[in-house]
Amino acid sequence: MQTWTNKHRKKRNLQEKIIEIILLLAALTSVFTTFGILEVLLGESISFFQKVPIKLFLTDTQWSPLFADPHYGILPLLSGTLVTSMVAMFVAIPLGTIVAIYLSEFAPAKVREIAKPCLELLAAIPTVVYGYFALLSVTPILQMIFPELSGFNMLSAGLVMGLMIIPLISSISEDAMRAVPQSIKEGSYAMGATRLQTALKVVFPSAISGISAAYILGISRAVGETMIVAIAAGLQPNLTWNPLDQAATITAYIVQVSLGDLPHGSLEYQSIFAAGITLVLMTLVLNIIGYFLAKKYREIY
Repeated sequence: MQTWTNKHRKKRNLQEKIIEIILLLAALTSVFTTFGILEVLLGESISFFQKVPIKLFLTDTQWSPLFADPHYGILPLLSGTLVTSMVAMFVAIPLGTIVAIYLSEFAPAKVREIAKPCLELLAAIPTVVYGYFALLSVTPILQMIFPELSGFNMLSAGLVMGLMIIPLISSISEDAMRAVPQSIKEGSYAMGATRLQTALKVVFPSAISGISAAYILGISRAVGETMIVAIAAGLQPNLTWNPLDQAATITAYIVQVSLGDLPHGSLEYQSIFAAGITLVLMTLVLNIIGYFLAKKYREIY
């Protein structure tokens, strides 16, 4: 009997060890993939910056790598990326947060079961459809308000991009709010707080870690969006902070150049990776800011 028990224990320990190794390999896959992407970007970017000074890359106000007189200033692409992302977040963060608060604290169970899947269907729509929706539907409506608005502009691209990001922010934020212990809510009600006061002053601060993660993911999604801005905002690099103007973003440039027949190893080809590493650094900074904000609010609440 004891021998059978020992064999059973060894077999179970071996199975658990195998499962542990499989889970570890699965976790390391994302790490290795990230390092692989960084290795490709850094390798090509280093070759690019050996020919184009970093100072010129960061300060030149023109971006025209494919012209006879090439310029490699990232500022026009950077301004287009930041403007469209800011417009998108001005739409997505307030609406996404309001939807999350309603679904978490006010919506009946039946309404939540119907509304949340319907909302998340927006995330399943291809971004190219959003792009043409911005170009053919939103832009004409905006032109009624702003007659001088051109056919390609950052405002319509940013607004539609914000609508696309709402399900991401609302879903993650709602999950974070529903994870707040019921005892905390009941304590607030016992002190005489209303449902709205409890939602805004108790549940929201308690879930700020998950909500800030949703915001950071939403911003990163906006910064990395490609098809909407390529279709609706235009492909002309333009250093402007006016959302009514047309401009190209970093991702739109990468798409534009990737469609051409550039020789491997040329400076124009390497400019794609220089733009890509800039995008990676932007999202890295956003995630670092989000981490410290979440840590700060966890300490407070």
